[in-house]
Amino acid sequence: MGARILITGATGFIGGRVAAAATAADVARVRLLARRAPAPPAGAGARGAPEVETVRGDLRDPASLRRACEGVDVLLHCASAIGGDEETARAVNDEGTRALVDAAVRAGVSRIVALSTASVHGRGPFRAAAPDTLPIAPVSATSRTRAAGERHVTEAGGTVLRPHLVYGTGDRQLVPGVVRLLSALPGPLDGGGSLHSLIDVESLAGALVGAALSPRTRPGAYHVNHPTPVPVEKLLSLGEELLALRGVPRRGPATDVAGARALLADDPVALHHLALLATDHWFADDRPWRDFDRDPGPDFATGAARHTAWYRDLLAPS
Repeated sequence: MGARILITGATGFIGGRVAAAATAADVARVRLLARRAPAPPAGAGARGAPEVETVRGDLRDPASLRRACEGVDVLLHCASAIGGDEETARAVNDEGTRALVDAAVRAGVSRIVALSTASVHGRGPFRAAAPDTLPIAPVSATSRTRAAGERHVTEAGGTVLRPHLVYGTGDRQLVPGVVRLLSALPGPLDGGGSLHSLIDVESLAGALVGAALSPRTRPGAYHVNHPTPVPVEKLLSLGEELLALRGVPRRGPATDVAGARALLADDPVALHHLALLATDHWFADDRPWRDFDRDPGPDFATGAARHTAWYRDLLAPS
């Protein structure tokens, strides 16, 4: 009999892909914890697919978490509060994760796997940074509270996956943020030579399900990204391609990072993306693909091409 898996965050960008990947895996049952009913995962109801059920609950409601964990073998925690005020971030990412882990431990859940972020390490430069070599040094409320949530998982013997930048269909942060940054400049951005760790959302979902099911999964933290870092110019080139598809004129000269910083002084969102792209964020960890028996998926050029049409439609003028 296969594992019985509880997944949180199944209505989100990454959690929805995780639910679909779990439905395609050799498991007995997939239970989704959600504040609102998500659409059925792809493959749900197909012959041979596991039973899928949804239970209503909230990370800020411990009683609902205890009910959700009953009869579960594996917890896959993908829910988080990103952005917004610090009070909400703390209630969801820190206190909510603690309550969820406590409920899972009391219910006898045998494995806990949580999605986190490399942002718990703060800003780079990070170049080929090996596992367990970086301090925890978050700089935002989201990252601080997610780092606190990580501690609850690892103290219970669980596993944490830290991707850096995630792209693909459903992404409303990374690539749209790059496009917003570029659209605020008169012409292209000369971003320098920084390198960045990225992963396609489908590959990340596969890694999370692999971590939940593989006998080789270890407690502690993994960085999970495509092994080949992406030069910043490739990200910027995708942004320029999407701007061209929108018909945005690019008549100005190229701007370097220092010049862009001055031009964007009154745009904190664009400045955030500029700071991210201007510095190396390259995390080297080959353990996930070996331990979870998964493939890291396409390189960025191939992966991005698969999602260009979705980004084009998302960013089309209304």
